Amino acid sequence: MGISAHTAEARELHPLPEPIVPGQPWTVLAPMQDVTTLGFMRLLKDYGVPDLFVTEFFRVHETSTPEKHILASIVANDTGRPVFAQLIGEDIPHMVRTVGQLLRHPVAGIDLNLGCPAPKVYRKNVGGGLLRDISHVDALLGALRAATPGILSVKMRIGFEDTASFLDFLSLINKHRVDWLTVHGRTVKGLYRSAVDYDAIALAVRNVTCPVVANGDITSPAKAAWVLQKTGCAGLMIGRNAIRNPWIFRQVREFLGGKAVFQPTLLDVRGYIDSLAEAVCLPDMTPLRKAARLKKFLNFVGMSVDPEGAFLKAMRLAQNLDELLRVSDEFLVNDGQAEKMFSMEPYPGVVARPNCEQGCEL
Repeated sequence: MGISAHTAEARELHPLPEPIVPGQPWTVLAPMQDVTTLGFMRLLKDYGVPDLFVTEFFRVHETSTPEKHILASIVANDTGRPVFAQLIGEDIPHMVRTVGQLLRHPVAGIDLNLGCPAPKVYRKNVGGGLLRDISHVDALLGALRAATPGILSVKMRIGFEDTASFLDFLSLINKHRVDWLTVHGRTVKGLYRSAVDYDAIALAVRNVTCPVVANGDITSPAKAAWVLQKTGCAGLMIGRNAIRNPWIFRQVREFLGGKAVFQPTLLDVRGYIDSLAEAVCLPDMTPLRKAARLKKFLNFVGMSVDPEGAFLKAMRLAQNLDELLRVSDEFLVNDGQAEKMFSMEPYPGVVARPNCEQGCEL
């Protein structure tokens, strides 16, 4: 399942950083607003770091400057893995200006967001909203390519309401010599509820000359291998399921390498929750705010704790961090729970409830 010949040829101009295991497909942590912070990236270093990181998106407009907390995930990143800076915006001069500002920092490359499905985002004609305006995307990609001497990547969905223009957008990827492309196999209007169209990702693989990274519902090592075989993609981007299961990048490497795959217990997950609380809850937050912050992550973790979703229901009622940790003990440690296996796949019908902004780029 290594890199195809045509992909390797396309990489000669701007080669991508080598994966951790040479010859294996790339693994990438999906950019997620208010999730893929420096703290979360550092946490994954201890559980199974991906080959590549992509930042939360830098919002670009007339008066914008790169947000300091997102810059920190680049300049203070000690994971040992390359970090790409993602931009979201539509004003071409200010996008170019921001590229210049970001290239002063140790970025692995520049990534353009053409996929965010949050209505408050796409209504501003940015993110997924740009998939309604192919001529503007053409001009924007041309300007970004000219401004980016190194790696330029794009993360896109397969269309806004339908896939009628998908091939036309793919032609722009070739025209502007994009170095790698991530395809989330849903339309913008499909949000995260519609089925992932892996055939559309395979179509992209056949029609662009750069490596294609598949994104969307990569839930487990077995599903990762299936997506690679189904689409012929060169890599995998994982978002929500890396929140749910921080071992997933390690597990994928083990599975593809024919090694025994690590299977966490609920006690392991309880330790992960402590690590999450330390990584994402800032010291100056109130106990209520800390609980709300941690719940954002536990919404996903809970999808694999119990098939009835009882942990999710109980943790959502917790009023502060101490209470939330007691609930975690009840469901993950007490009464013999600690030795039970954490489900590799989310339990059917157990659903997380992220808000719309958090959902962007998951």
